[in-house]
Amino acid sequence: MLFLMNPAKKAQKANPNAETFAKVKELFRNGKFPVATTESIEGRTICTVLGLVACRGYDSEEAFFGMASRAVSKGAQAIIGYQENVAFHPDGSKFFSCYGTAVQFAQSPREIAAQAALEAKKGVSAGRVNRTA
Repeated sequence: MLFLMNPAKKAQKANPNAETFAKVKELFRNGKFPVATTESIEGRTICTVLGLVACRGYDSEEAFFGMASRAVSKGAQAIIGYQENVAFHPDGSKFFSCYGTAVQFAQSPREIAAQAALEAKKGVSAGRVNRTA
């Protein structure tokens, strides 16, 4: 019965992670999700190693962003130790493999202060709501 579906549903069924891919592409292109070939990222302290993430595909972008989306779904803030391989098949096609280690960073003092200020602001606004209610 799959052949009776409309094209939009077929595309959605073929790529259920399209929304995640778009989110990860935006994060990466805006510099908010670093991917490095080195074992660290300058200026950041790694606090949690979430493990290996990998993806394969016939398109390099599919493999790269598939790997990155798996890292984001684990809660990663970056990928370190990134590597990629390309296998060439006799029929002329290419098969891409991308892998790296998903990590989370320790919060910097500036981030801790910003988060505390945000939480304090939320607490104050919540207090105002409770007083008027």
